[in-house]
Formats: sequence, C-alpha cells, structure tokens
Amino acid sequence: MSEVAVLTNLDDDGVFTITFNRPEKKNTINQAMWLGLRDAFNKARENDDVTVAILTGAGNDFCAGVDLTDFGGDAEGPHPYDLVVEAVCAFDKPLIAAVKGVGIGGGATILLHCDIVYVGESVRLRYPFANLGLVTEFAASYMMPVVLGPQRAAELLFTAEWIDADRALEMGIARAIFPDDEVLPRAQEKAREIAQWPLSALREIKRCLKLPHESGIKAALAAEREGMNKLAGSPENIEAFTAFMEKRKPDFKKLRESRS
Repeated sequence: MSEVAVLTNLDDDGVFTITFNRPEKKNTINQAMWLGLRDAFNKARENDDVTVAILTGAGNDFCAGVDLTDFGGDAEGPHPYDLVVEAVCAFDKPLIAAVKGVGIGGGATILLHCDIVYVGESVRLRYPFANLGLVTEFAASYMMPVVLGPQRAAELLFTAEWIDADRALEMGIARAIFPDDEVLPRAQEKAREIAQWPLSALREIKRCLKLPHESGIKAALAAEREGMNKLAGSPENIEAFTAFMEKRKPDFKKLRESRS
C-alpha cells in the first residue's frame, strides 16, 4: 500500500513534479490525496525555485476520480475538493500533465486547467456526471466549451462516453500522444524547455492567458455547486451509486415510470 497519497519532487531545472500516488487504487482521490494536492499546488506556487509543474500518476493510471468510500469532509469547514479547486485555479505557473491509463471525473476535469496535456496510447478519459445523476465539477461546464467548443463539450457531457487517445487529441484535450513509457519523459523535456525562461515572464504570460476566463470559471463553480446540492442524494444519484456498488447498469427508466 502507498503511504504518501501525493508525491512531490523539485529538480535542479526548477521542474516540480506532482504525482498521484495510490496506484493500487488507480489513483482515486481520498481525503489524504485531496489535502496532498492542495499542499502541493500551494507549495509550487509559493516557491520561486519552482518554474514549471508537471502533474502525473503513479503506476498504470492517471486518476480514476473520487474514492467513493472516502469522500466525506469536515462539516465545519470547506470540503477538501474546494481547497484543491482553489489551489489549482490560483496556480500561476506553467502546468503540464503527463497522462496514461484512466482519467475519470476529477482525473479528467483537472486536465482542462493544465496548459499542456500529453497522453499515452493507453489513455481512456471519461466525464461521468450524467450517468451518475450529477452535474459537472472543477468548472468543467465552462472550461470544456472553451477548450473543446460548445458542441463537442455537450456531446461528451451528455453521453458520458469514453475517450481514447486519438479522440482526446482530435478534440483538443491533449496536445500529443506518445507511447506510455515516453509520456512523462516527454513532459519533463518540455518542462525543462520552458523552465529556462524567466519566471516573471512565465507568470505574466499565464496571468494574461487566464484573465479572460476568471469570471467564467467563478460563475461555473457557483452554478455547479448549486447543481450538486440539488442532485446529490436524489433518487437518480442513489440509483447510480447503488448500481456502481452492485456492478450493474443503472436503471433510470424505472424512476421516470414511477413518477408518471
């Protein structure tokens, strides 16, 4: 079993690598990982020795989303998810993702906030919100139309379909595809290429890139929080999670029939 949910490493070139580290669980996000991600992004932002960050996953997968057995937060404070969203949105340096295997839910939506995404040939992404009876998160309702275009975003969100490496490249989620064992080295190579430039310039470029989207992201996060409050615990959401635990396909039709 992994002891540290999030690993970090800073090399001599100023490249700071953040690694999801629950490979035996496909890097699903539990409480320790939420808090580890928050700390890693905040540390990378505050440390001027860090010029570029890389986000990746240990083992064969990037991140299979939320660990449904360990999602509760402190009722007295913000959920750790909100702390991670805040830290990622506040990150003001170049961020590169090196992705292979599955990226589901938060493991797919966080990619929309990365400046460059490299994927391996094994990658399989999914935005599983409609099939869970829920709404999007991580401001995906805004970021997906920006990154992919409105129709492509709607298609992926409404269908909750799987996206392979070729489709990720075609749609603009990924910048390039590499063999799995080359994804991280290619990301490191690009990070070092970027890291040679002044941090002050990179920060200002990132600020200018993000500035037009700040109000949209803020509005999307508020709308998604409202939608999640409406839908979490609904009959459809309960059926979706029950079906997941029972390893069967959810039957939403019976819920519609019961209301007719």
